[in-house]
Amino acid sequence: MKSLLERLNELGYREGQNMIFDYRSAEGASERLPQLAADAVRAAPDVLITGMGTLAAKAAKAATSTIPIVFTAVGDPVGAGLVASLSQPGGNITGMSAQATEIVGKRLQLLQELIPSNKPFAALLNPETPFSASALQELRNAAQAWPTSLVVFEARTADQVSAGFEAAVKAGAAGLVLLDDPLTLGLRRQIAELAASLRLPTTYTLRDFTEAGGLMSYGIDLRQMNRRAAEYVDKVLKGVQPADLPVEQPTKFELVINLKAARALGLEIPDKLLALADELIE
Repeated sequence: MKSLLERLNELGYREGQNMIFDYRSAEGASERLPQLAADAVRAAPDVLITGMGTLAAKAAKAATSTIPIVFTAVGDPVGAGLVASLSQPGGNITGMSAQATEIVGKRLQLLQELIPSNKPFAALLNPETPFSASALQELRNAAQAWPTSLVVFEARTADQVSAGFEAAVKAGAAGLVLLDDPLTLGLRRQIAELAASLRLPTTYTLRDFTEAGGLMSYGIDLRQMNRRAAEYVDKVLKGVQPADLPVEQPTKFELVINLKAARALGLEIPDKLLALADELIE
C-alpha cells in the first residue's frame, strides 16, 4: 500500500491531519477477512480500500452495502460477482482489475525460452483464490501450444507452499510458474530463497518477488495500479459514487529479471529476453 499512500499524499492527504489510515491485515489467513471487514465497517470509515486479491474485496462487499469500497487489484471483478460490469459497476464498489489471464501463458512461454527442455513444467496455485481457475486454464492452453507437459500443485498454507516446491522438484520439473496470491506475496522472500535452494527456476507475477531475490517476473505494474486506486479514493472522498467510476483494467505489464539469481542457478539469459526486459536487477 506504500504507493497508494504516496499518491494520496501527492493529492493533498496527510496522515494525522486530514486523513486517518486504519490498516488491517489477514496476514495470509483468508478465513480472517470477514471478521476484519466487519470490524472495519464498525469503525464507520469514509471509504474502504482493499488490497491485492479478490477475497478481501468480497469480504468488504459482504460487510457493507453503503460505505464506498475501492479495490486495488482484483483478478476478475465481474466473474467474482463484485460488479455488474466493468463499465457500470453499480452498487458501492469499484476499483482496479488485474484481469489479464493471457499474461499467465506468457509467463510460461518466457520460462520455456529461458530453459528449453523436454522436462515438464510445474504450476503452483491456491485453489481458493477465485482467479486461479481461469489463470490455470490459460496456463494449460499455453502448455499445449508449446507443447509441453504441465504438472499442477496446490497450496493453501505456508507449509503447503514449501511442499509444493519440493513436489515440483521430485516431479522433475524444469521450472515453475507461481500463480501469486496474498499468501505467497507475504512469503515472497522465503519463496525466493526456497526456489534458489532447490535450484528450481521460478517465474512470478509481481516484481516484488524478483526484488526479493526471485528469478523473473512478468505481470501488472502493481504500484501503478495502487496509484490509480488512490485517485479513485480521492474522487470518492470528493463525492463521486463508486457506481459512476468504471473499473479500470491494466494497461502496462513489465518483465523484470534478476541477473544475480540467474547466475546462482547457472542460467544464461538469452539476448531476446534481455532485450524484452523492462528492468534487470544486478
